[in-house]
Amino acid sequence: MSVAPGEPGSGPEAGARFFCTAGRGLEPFLMREVRARLAATQVEYISGKVFFTTCSDLNMLKELKSAERLFLLIKKQFPLIVSSVSKGKIFNEMQRLINEDPGSWLNAISIWKNLLELNAKKEKLSQRDDNQLKRKVGENEIIIAKKLKIEQMQKIEENRDCQLGKQIEEQTLEQRDFTTKRENFQEGFQNDTEIATDTRNQNDLTFRVSCRCSGTVGKAFTAQEVGKVIGIALMKHFGWKADLRNPKLEIFIHLNDIYSVVGIPVFRVPLASRAYIKTAGLRSTIAWAMASLADIKAGAFVLDPMCGLGTILLEAAKEWPDVYYVGADVSDSQLLGTWDNLKAAGLEDKIELLQVSVIELPLPSESVDIIISDIPFGKKFKLGEDIKRILQEMERVLHVGGTIVLLLSEDHHRRLTDCKESSIPFNSKDSHTDEPGIKKCLIPEEKTGASKTVSTSFEASNHKFLDKMSPFGSLVPVDCYKVSLGKTDAFICKYKKSHSSGL
Repeated sequence: MSVAPGEPGSGPEAGARFFCTAGRGLEPFLMREVRARLAATQVEYISGKVFFTTCSDLNMLKELKSAERLFLLIKKQFPLIVSSVSKGKIFNEMQRLINEDPGSWLNAISIWKNLLELNAKKEKLSQRDDNQLKRKVGENEIIIAKKLKIEQMQKIEENRDCQLGKQIEEQTLEQRDFTTKRENFQEGFQNDTEIATDTRNQNDLTFRVSCRCSGTVGKAFTAQEVGKVIGIALMKHFGWKADLRNPKLEIFIHLNDIYSVVGIPVFRVPLASRAYIKTAGLRSTIAWAMASLADIKAGAFVLDPMCGLGTILLEAAKEWPDVYYVGADVSDSQLLGTWDNLKAAGLEDKIELLQVSVIELPLPSESVDIIISDIPFGKKFKLGEDIKRILQEMERVLHVGGTIVLLLSEDHHRRLTDCKESSIPFNSKDSHTDEPGIKKCLIPEEKTGASKTVSTSFEASNHKFLDKMSPFGSLVPVDCYKVSLGKTDAFICKYKKSHSSGL
């Protein structure tokens, strides 16, 4: 699709222009998220990227969950035309990205600085408030301790009051001296942070260029060649200094047959790299997208019956905390990994774990509000006909109006699509919960009713998958998104339970 040129805004307070990279198929999720979380406007997408305008600060931008990386937009324009002309002429065209409109570069740099400085000020104020609170608590503790010591010692040895007072005074002075030194160190650290973000002098700005070339551009030039051309142009035009190891500024350029995009990475660490996940399982952006599709409400009972390392539950619990979460898996090693992740994320008390089979869940029929799960696939997992038994048990425990969101391989998706042609009835076994020796049923004291039916997929292209997916049993397909997992593709499928299965 053709892309019209776009320019960044005049500043953070007026709305700056950003773009995020996203896994293929996750663009609709990211577009919805930036609108809801950042109140973004002028939201548009091209394959693998979503562009938007927002006044949000860095703390708010950092909360994006369906994005891979975040960039401040410098330029977005039509692609370079690679023909039989000499490389020199094409290199000149590349340099025009800088020379034709230097104002857009300086404007973006100004916005970038303002974002960093505003963030540094907020962090300093927050740290100062914390220090004041700690100092007050420390002083109160010292005063209380002093009074207690005086009272105790007066009762025991009244003749040593004078000596005791001196000892207490020395201890108080030591505590205050320690507090003063700690505050001086923290203030010095904050000053170092401010100095690191202060790049007002353009001549002192150091940079490096990261390039990605694809299509005919990628066949004609290497990323290193393009990076060198752009780097020389920036040094000549702005007087910046190249620093490949520890630059203050990074410039990102993506050239292909559809568009040319230039931006500044806002964070060095990708947004998709979650600090609260110790051991990664399913891609965090995919897990969050699945949870967002489930319409989770406060008080709901959410189950992942094949939780693996618990990535889906972690993402859901971080975003929607007032919910009753249960993760189940037949593998003890997987559950140990999940428990480690829960402890690292501080969510041990938010998610309950069970070691059970997905086809024998110790739950009453129609007791669960939402089921979200990544159905295992690949050479290691040969489910075959078991996919039907898995869906039977999920259907049994889900109440009428409840939601199921599944990540399915292409093979699983095809099997479920063909369910209408199968003669196997989609009915489940009776509940196991009345049998002796089974764990108590995990039902929250309060749970909300069924969430309302949502609209069909944001992407019109997804309707073709829904058209092929005939209802089976009481589970009716609602949405389907084809997404990339890197080397393979998969489907995020959403179902609603339309009526009781008569179990």
